[in-house]
Amino acid sequence: MEVTPTGEGRTHHTGLLILLAALALISGISLPLAHGQLVLATVSVGENPVGIAYDSAAGEVFVANYFQNTVSVISDSTNTVVASVNVGSEPGGVAYDSARGELFVTNSNSSTVSIISDSTNAVVATVPVGNGPADMAYDSAKGEVFVANSYGNTVSVISDASNAVVATVSVGNSPFGVAYDPGKSEVFVANYSDNTTSVISVATNTVVATVHVGRGPSGLAYDPAKGEIFVANSNSNTTSVISDETDTAIATVPVGYSPIGVACDPTKGEVFVTNYYGSTASVISDATNAVVATIAVGHSPAGVAYDSARGEVFITNSGDNTVSVISTGITTPSTSTLSSTAPSVSNSPGSASTSSSSGASSSISWSYVGIVAINATLFLVVCGLVAIRGKKPIPAAITVP
Repeated sequence: MEVTPTGEGRTHHTGLLILLAALALISGISLPLAHGQLVLATVSVGENPVGIAYDSAAGEVFVANYFQNTVSVISDSTNTVVASVNVGSEPGGVAYDSARGELFVTNSNSSTVSIISDSTNAVVATVPVGNGPADMAYDSAKGEVFVANSYGNTVSVISDASNAVVATVSVGNSPFGVAYDPGKSEVFVANYSDNTTSVISVATNTVVATVHVGRGPSGLAYDPAKGEIFVANSNSNTTSVISDETDTAIATVPVGYSPIGVACDPTKGEVFVTNYYGSTASVISDATNAVVATIAVGHSPAGVAYDSARGEVFITNSGDNTVSVISTGITTPSTSTLSSTAPSVSNSPGSASTSSSSGASSSISWSYVGIVAINATLFLVVCGLVAIRGKKPIPAAITVP
């Protein structure tokens, strides 16, 4: 409906603009002055990148390109693609096997897993699994890979010694994300349609517990410092925190819009959550179970992986065929005091430095970039509300590939 120039319309419009001005003032006062994370680089990869894993031996990051049936290999020293590997149909999840120097890639439309040698960047084996394999995790103690079959409601267990399935475990409805807990020798599986997480004992390959979480649990990650599992609930806009001691959810953290991927930075005690429809990543402190930063990344961020050697986080942006590289090693200024140093990017990709000569002004500038972006978004929303009275878009839910 078009807004007519009546007195009521003008009053409504003015009230909304006043509200916008108030929000601008509030944001300028209350937002943190800077974030401790900085996007260092954006790397172009294949079409619709989703799953991602870090290879610590080769210093490379492997990215599954869902619509291109390829895996892009990124060097973390140059932040450039150094190889492209053809795999099965619709690759989604990626897991690194440190013992054998291999990458496991789920092919959801082929119901197979491709195994890539990181020394040759070539497929060395293809393993049939269940229907619609999504994500997976590597069990370093037993040398096994656990694959969530999203259409079969099962988990396939692959031995990396024989490259064959040695067990099949029934779990919840539409299993999606998988994480391995070496402290308890358990595997956690997010069941998207059940709003639960199954806990599998790797000793018996049986489900020993079922934990209720938020709606649409997708990705999840293990935090070794706290012995906790962080689960992204894509339809609740929250992240559940599960204690592996009790196999119960002990906290729920509000994050961005449609969280889907999770990775843990154990060095800083932070958890990175990709917000698919928000084009952001939320950073959660595992000490407080609260969001301490929100980072703008590419369009439709999905997968996320932590690079322990360089202290960086790699995020796949499925909507614009890129990977964002984020530094985690920059100190975050508090909301009340300015840091004496501020982040700056060097001319070489994949590196970061600090400058003490203009710390305060740099912190303020990074802060106000965020403030301006937020207020610009609010302004567009207000204009939309004025132009379209009462009409609100209904976002589509994330579906399992």
